[in-house]
Order: sequence, then structure tokens, then C-alpha cells
Amino acid sequence: MKAQLRMVGCRLNQSEIDTMARQLSALGHEIVDSAAEADHFIINTCAVTSEAAKTSRKLIRDFHRANPEGETTVTGCYAQLAPQEIGRLPSVRRVVDNAGKSTLVSQITGEEIDIFDSEPLEREAPFGRTRAFVKVQDGCDQACTFCVTTIARGAGRSRPISEVLREVNYLHAAGYQEIVLTGVHLGSYGHDRGERAGLSLLVTALLQDTDMPRIRLSSLEPWDLEPGFFNLWESQRLCRHLHLPLQSGCDRTLKRMRRNTSQRQFRHLVEQARDSIPALRLTSDVIVGFPGETDEEFAESERFIRELDFAGLHVFRYSSRPGTPASRMRRQVSDGVKKARSGRLRALSRRMEARFAAELRGTEGEVLWEQVDGATPQGFTISGYSDNYMRVRCVHPRDLTNIITSTELGAYTDGAIHGRVKEVLSP
Repeated sequence: MKAQLRMVGCRLNQSEIDTMARQLSALGHEIVDSAAEADHFIINTCAVTSEAAKTSRKLIRDFHRANPEGETTVTGCYAQLAPQEIGRLPSVRRVVDNAGKSTLVSQITGEEIDIFDSEPLEREAPFGRTRAFVKVQDGCDQACTFCVTTIARGAGRSRPISEVLREVNYLHAAGYQEIVLTGVHLGSYGHDRGERAGLSLLVTALLQDTDMPRIRLSSLEPWDLEPGFFNLWESQRLCRHLHLPLQSGCDRTLKRMRRNTSQRQFRHLVEQARDSIPALRLTSDVIVGFPGETDEEFAESERFIRELDFAGLHVFRYSSRPGTPASRMRRQVSDGVKKARSGRLRALSRRMEARFAAELRGTEGEVLWEQVDGATPQGFTISGYSDNYMRVRCVHPRDLTNIITSTELGAYTDGAIHGRVKEVLSP
């Protein structure tokens, strides 16, 4: 079978689709990039916004147009919430809810697999990837009023540490140089087992029992982190980037969102993180146009964001999702106002990222090079990411893909830092 796999949405969806690709490859099936070549299309959908659901439908229709004889399997949050709607789309043969996602490959192929019993096919990053997304947790017990994920994903549940270690060791043997721990509510890892410090226990085990060169954490809700958590960054294998979703910098808006934090609590957390982790890059999520957000509330939120001096933002316009409390709230904000506020914060985000990059100029950082973008008479044009998740480009006579180097960081232009390789560190 030749399969094309696509995803919409978060890093957790990326982790799940990567796992499916590895399973199919281990069974001898071919992963292809072209829909016209594929016998089967697998899509991991998203429903966090109406735009994400629209994109999911479009990808399904695009595959059918490119390959009318192909079959489509749909999974993910949109499939969970609207299976009948998806089932009517062209070429869809199978709709798999989130509970059945872990056995999706077996459902399609009729074959059982334990990927970790298989030797890596080759000593290089499979499917052209240098970073692997590792799902360690699913579901969420927090009831933010805007979020449909709790409905789609269910209650929080964590994978056993032994199982995560097994996967990470497999990925390292397969050639990956970095893992990204992902989950719907990553910071709650272990809480379903009564382990309030569960994420610290997991990270400690990864540092002790694996040789993965770089370990990165994806989004962490600010109320989950216990005292002393940031001491883990004494290990240089932990990447110096934290993404702490704020959603709003106004306490009144946060209360309507039912976010379990406040300006005071969030500021204290940020101070702790920066005191513990040198050259930390801190980014966040912000929603604009939440129901009832006045001009004054938005201005207060913007001031707080400026005060915290993030190094980048993911800015979302509020999208009403059926079944959520926020969809029934009064004083919905117009699309025009949402667009204007989004534009202001996106511009602010670009300035903050550029300012952070300027602070790094002249320093050395570790860069994992991920791809060759082109060539010049002087060598390959290569791009990758520093450990604090800044995009870096360099020109080098050697293809450095999937290699970590110590790199002198220079000027920041066009969304990337220009680097000069000093020393090859790994592998």
C-alpha cells in the first residue's frame, strides 16, 4: 500500500500522524507525498476552530480530486465531533474516533504491529525528520469555556513512563536527535495516577535512562508546574524554550475563560522560569475577541503582554465552537474588531521576536540542522533550530542535516538568524 498522511492542528496531532507513518513503514508500506500516487489517505483532523474544521474538509476533497480511486481514513477531533458529516465526504471509507486512533493502522491493514520490536530500517531520521513528536498524555480535565478539545479528547490520561522511555530509545536508535514531548494538557502528566509531580518524574527518567541529545517540551499550562520544576534545566539536554499559554492578559477576561491563572500568578511563574533558565525563549498563546472583551480589556491584555516581553506569540481570533459555554455568552465581538486586534498583536509578536534575536547576536548556541534549502558557490544553504527554538540559517560546505553544532549567532533577517558553524557536537 502507498499511503499519504496529513494532519491539521497541534503538535499532538503531529505526534500521532508520525507514529502512524512509522507503523506503516515498519509493515513494509510506502509513505508518499503525492496524493496521485497514494492508495490510501489518512488525515488526523482538528476542530479547535471553525477554520481548522474547514481545512480538514478541504484536504479530504483535495485528495479525492487528485485520486478518485483512493480511499480515505479520517480521525482526530473533528472526526470525533462530526463523524456523520465527515462520512458523507467523497472517498471517505472509514471514520475513526479518538479512542480508536491507536489501532488505526491495524484497522486499515489488518496487521498487528509492535513498532518497537522492529529494528530501524536505516540509520537516519525516518521520513526526513530530525525531531520526533512523542505523545505522552491525552485528554484534559480543565474546562476552559472556549475549548472544544475536552469534549473531543475526553478526560486526562497518561502513558506509563516505561512505555515513553521505550519509544524514545527506539527513536534515538533510528537517528533522531531531538524529541518533543506533547499532550493535550502536558503539564498534567501523571495527575490521573495521583502523581502531582508526574511531568518532573518523566523528564528526570528521560534524562537518566535515554541518550536522546535534545529534549523539548511543548505547550505547558501555567497552573500545572510545581515548585522547583525549572531546576530540571540544569541539564543542557533540555531545550531552553517554554510555551506557556496565557490566552488573555486581562484578569476579567481570564475569569470568563475559566482559566486557572491571573496576571499576578502568571508574572510570578515567568519570573521563576527566567531566573532559572539563562537565555530562555518564552512564547505564548493569546485569543483576541473573546465574548465580552471590551476595548479596555484588550488594551489591558496588550499592556500585560508587553510587560512580560514574550519572544513570540501565537495569536488566535476567538472562534465559537458548538457545545462550549463561550458559544452561549452574550456580547460576541465582531469579526472586524477581532481582525484589528489580531493584527496589532501579530505585529507586536514580530517585534518581540526580533528583539530577542538581537539579544542573542554574538553568542553561541546549539543548532540542530534540519534541511538543505539550496546551494551557493560557497556551499549548502541549510536551516535548523537553536535549542531555544529560533530558526537559524547558514552556508556550509557540508550537508549538516540531522547534526547538532555549536553555532555563532549573527544578524536576524527574514525570520531567521544567520549563523556560523563553530563545532560539530552530535552525532
